[in-house]
Amino acid sequence: MTRSNGRTVRDLRRENRTAVLRRLYFDGPMSRFALGPATGLSSGSISNVVAELVAEGLVEEAGSVDSAGGRPRILLRVAPASGHMIGVDVGETRVRVELFDLTLTELARAERPLAPSATGGQRYEVGVVVDLIREGVAEVLRAAAVPAERLLGVGIGVPGIVEHTDAEGAVVHGQTIGWDAVPLERLLREAVDLPPEVPYRIDNGAKTLGQAEMWFGAGRGASSAVVVLFGSGVGACVTTDPIGPGRALEWGHLKVCVRGRRCRCGAQGCLEAYAGAEALLARWREAGGRPPTGADEETALAALVAAAYPGDGADADPAAVGVLEETAEYLGAGFADLVNLFQPERILVGGWAGLLLGTRFLAAVEAHARAYALAYPAARVTMGMGLLGPEAVTVGAAILPLADFFARGGRREQSGPAGEAPAWAETLRERAAR
Repeated sequence: MTRSNGRTVRDLRRENRTAVLRRLYFDGPMSRFALGPATGLSSGSISNVVAELVAEGLVEEAGSVDSAGGRPRILLRVAPASGHMIGVDVGETRVRVELFDLTLTELARAERPLAPSATGGQRYEVGVVVDLIREGVAEVLRAAAVPAERLLGVGIGVPGIVEHTDAEGAVVHGQTIGWDAVPLERLLREAVDLPPEVPYRIDNGAKTLGQAEMWFGAGRGASSAVVVLFGSGVGACVTTDPIGPGRALEWGHLKVCVRGRRCRCGAQGCLEAYAGAEALLARWREAGGRPPTGADEETALAALVAAAYPGDGADADPAAVGVLEETAEYLGAGFADLVNLFQPERILVGGWAGLLLGTRFLAAVEAHARAYALAYPAARVTMGMGLLGPEAVTVGAAILPLADFFARGGRREQSGPAGEAPAWAETLRERAAR
């Protein structure tokens, strides 16, 4: 049956289920009585939807509260064990795979370091990354004894621009790591031992970081925010909806110096060429600094921070101090551009390098940002650190299939139009049948 506005009864039922699930997820446990005004649904609709969700095992009772002059009201919550998601962070120093229940409680984790390829630099073999994801997925499912059929999906955060195509699924354009139109979704479907109907959701790592901070971190309660991912390179996610997905920005390739330093992307003068961790360490060496020999990037950056901010009364390394002061000004100019372009309520900093540099460095960045930005939007933005730590990208990646699950009213996905799977998924089914 189709209503006059084009929405079917099925659409309305799905929207009602979505409204109840989201409210219970973010504000639960709640009673049926409280769900009515919170969702705008009638008591009859609430009763019907809750009965369906309880029967399907998606919602469960969670105690009771006294009511004024009546029987205690039963509290409801989303059932944690009713579904599972995997989140993957394809970072530039490691691949992290985590398994979560429906309430995003971590159940298992696998982590593998990423070594640069034989050609040097941060350019990683696609086959190696696919193998590490395959091994990590198998390890976390085995560790938590969760059948693959229980997965609502696998979310993956990657560096670069993600194109979603009908023919290949998600295709990654990761110029700074040497990935040119890599059909990552197809490669994973061919390599990873999961049922073909388990969906993959692949997106930019800064976007998944932003999603996590908006749902569970420092972005909660904000109507708009920019979340900055500061690692080997830099990126950002801008969001204007506390629940909906944000938009990934290649902020690190905004030009801050005409004919300036050469960036990993091949262009000159990018913000990343001055503010990414890789560039920070290179500039420290050029200034006479001495990062630990043979150390990985995270260890070397920690040494730079310790040299600039010694905690034992020792003299600071002038080269390290100078590099960080200059970097704070470049980042401040980049923050000012975000303020002027998007006028966000908050700017939040995450990523392993951002967390390592911490609040003292952020204070210097903020001072420069407010000096360079227009006064009106600068006076209305707050700047701070993200709250979710180094696991934020994997949490945000797991949110990708979870958000889709909620949008479908808590029903598992059909893989394509009219339930048809992509061509490569059908091929895998045929292989399995043989």
